Amino acid sequence: VLFSSWVPVTGLVVCLLLCACVVDLVLAQIRYSIPEELEHGAFVGNIAEDLGLDVAKLSARRFRIVSGAKRQYLEVNLENGILFVNEKIDREELCERSPSCFLHLQVVIENPLELYRVEVEILDVNDNSPSFPWSEFNLDITESAASGSCFPLESAQDQDVGTNSLRSYQLSANEHFVLNIQTRNDGSKFAELVLDTPLDREQQKKHEMVLTAFDGGSPERSGTALITITVLDANDNVPVFDRSVYRASLVENAPRGTLVLKLNATDLDEGSNGEVTYAFSGHAPLKVRELFSVDPYTGEIRVKGIVDYEKASVYELYVQAKDRGPSAVAVHSKVLVDILDVNDNAPEVILTSVSTPVQEDAPPGTVIAVISVMDRDSGENGNVDCQIPSNVPFQLHSSFKNYYTLVTSEFLDRETVSEYNITLTARDLGSPSLSTRKTILVLVSDINDNPPRFSQPSYTVYVTENNAPGASICSVTAFDPDSNQNAYLSYSILEGQIQGMPVSTYVSINSDNGNIYALRSFDYEQLRNFQILVQAQDAGFPPLASNITVNVFVLDQNDNAPVIVSPLPKNGTVATEVVPRSVDAGYLVTKITALDADAGQNSRLSYQVLQATDPGLFSVALYTGEIRTIRRLVEKDATRQRLVILVKDNGQPPLSATVSIVLTVVDSVPESLSDFGDLTLSPQPPSNLALYLIVSLSTISLIFLVAIIVLAVISSAAKVPTNCMEVNGNSSLSQSYCYKVCLTPESAKSDFMFLKPCSPGSTPRNNEAKSAENSWNFKLCPLFSLSNICRCLHDTFSQINYTWKKL
Repeated sequence: VLFSSWVPVTGLVVCLLLCACVVDLVLAQIRYSIPEELEHGAFVGNIAEDLGLDVAKLSARRFRIVSGAKRQYLEVNLENGILFVNEKIDREELCERSPSCFLHLQVVIENPLELYRVEVEILDVNDNSPSFPWSEFNLDITESAASGSCFPLESAQDQDVGTNSLRSYQLSANEHFVLNIQTRNDGSKFAELVLDTPLDREQQKKHEMVLTAFDGGSPERSGTALITITVLDANDNVPVFDRSVYRASLVENAPRGTLVLKLNATDLDEGSNGEVTYAFSGHAPLKVRELFSVDPYTGEIRVKGIVDYEKASVYELYVQAKDRGPSAVAVHSKVLVDILDVNDNAPEVILTSVSTPVQEDAPPGTVIAVISVMDRDSGENGNVDCQIPSNVPFQLHSSFKNYYTLVTSEFLDRETVSEYNITLTARDLGSPSLSTRKTILVLVSDINDNPPRFSQPSYTVYVTENNAPGASICSVTAFDPDSNQNAYLSYSILEGQIQGMPVSTYVSINSDNGNIYALRSFDYEQLRNFQILVQAQDAGFPPLASNITVNVFVLDQNDNAPVIVSPLPKNGTVATEVVPRSVDAGYLVTKITALDADAGQNSRLSYQVLQATDPGLFSVALYTGEIRTIRRLVEKDATRQRLVILVKDNGQPPLSATVSIVLTVVDSVPESLSDFGDLTLSPQPPSNLALYLIVSLSTISLIFLVAIIVLAVISSAAKVPTNCMEVNGNSSLSQSYCYKVCLTPESAKSDFMFLKPCSPGSTPRNNEAKSAENSWNFKLCPLFSLSNICRCLHDTFSQINYTWKKL
């Protein structure tokens, strides 16, 4: 439906038309009319009001106009919605002599997408005066010319159209000629000079008149030319064309020199008066003279320039024939040349709107681009079909004729494809078909849809104890397939505790590169292993994070020397033992017991005699520390034997400790000093106190035995992996020690694997025998085997028997 409203406002005519809706777009068309030559800023129309749009939202909705013209003649003020002249328009330059002249605009509005077609008709103003191709015309007219003879005159040209174009001619006053004005098929006018009264060469040889051409504009414009007529003697026959109108067909883009047709005119005269020459008449426009040529002797009309159907579908050629006799008179004819269209124009593709980049989470159906196509050919040659490749996640929808929208057909994934080069192929239906390819670059913008990923499922780190604080112990690495800030990662250690202390007091992490640093020196004897939870978080919104566990194992160093725990020195001097003189070789004098807080080979101890009063009398077992006699004692052996025992671990380098033992050789054990030698013995018979002591020891031993059996059963059911012995001590320096001693599977030899403090306190790390000043309490949990249980019971009852004898 077309609504037209003509309102004269300073030569401005406004026309509103066509509202339509196709697919998801709002499509409409309006028309305005403006005169040419308006200055910059001239009002065309309030396009926002005419389209019913909210002026305040024009900028937000990206309101814009797209023109196919080379210049931006019109522009829109987004603040008030007014369409105004941006550049002065010359209608003759834009449309030449076309009867109608339009500027075709496309209005594109987004959110939601709306398309409008706007036609602005450029009205002609009378800014060009008629002009003749020459300022002076010379005509030769024989005196024998009869009254009423017509002589064509060169036509004036006026670039304006309509009422502003050439309207009429006027001839200045004279005695012989009048003016006859003719109209061509295209509406243009030309003048013929008509002989009103016969000429007499003997009276007047020349006649001069002024021909004036007027246009129909307001104000009226005009142009003049001087006509000079030379009166000739009579040549009474003129050439005659065999046709009054010639017609021919010519394919556009025909090569130069192509024959259009051949003129034929005859003259009944003889000699030079009968020789005919051909030429364009004065009515032929300059454009025709540029495109075609006439052979003056043969009358062949041939192609001279490039004939384009899109510029003109038919040409009118005005030709004349003239003999070569004196006072020759030219006769005229008309040639109509129809131009046939060929498919010589490829389709044109114009991107009127491209929305890129597009977010990867944009829903299917999101409009990416609005595309218009056109073909200057006609018929099937001008019908265009558009296609895009099928292997891209986009579709091409036809909105209305020659308009397409490019939309997404599925969700995009920037991590898979970050950009698309979509080739649009526009192909016409001519034969042969012509096509145009246009590449549309669609960038995919990132969203934060990928959490960081670590390069491995977990990390295991080995750190040797006594490490330097601040040293790097490992590095964790994560990557994020997103881009920009969505891929920028920061690392942190999650809150936790290690032995009751915050994890932040043990380790720290570089938030930029994931390097983990130790904040303190680790002690294998205090801390064997621990776990930390590391988080990698990106900088997207909202941020995404991933966690990973880092298992840290502390490796042992040989940094603890063996500690002698038995025998202990007496009264701060040296350890003493009593050896009966009557013992045989191999007699167990005593056993050196030492502990090492390290682990593995660093805690495997060996014993050797460093010094001895009589090296051939006593020996020490290499791994058990048992001191035994090598031979029987004789009278000549000294009663005091001093041994210095070296205890050494198996570390690299090894650490060691020494203990000095004084062995007193006695003839009888009851008469010698014993473990209770520092007590004053009563000569009286055993009292009830002794009986109580024996009963107590027996009861304790029985309870101890039952506890061992119960623990053995529980351990075998729960698969307790190790055995341990707790060694508790209180020194005179107010320091308390507690060690747990784990035994090797060869528990029958009582080989200690490691010594670990079980309560806060300092662990002896030197070779000094501080045990001389300490009192120790042992809780021994031997390996649950029959041999160890028997040995434990044997030692317990031997102690009870020895105590009974002492009492």
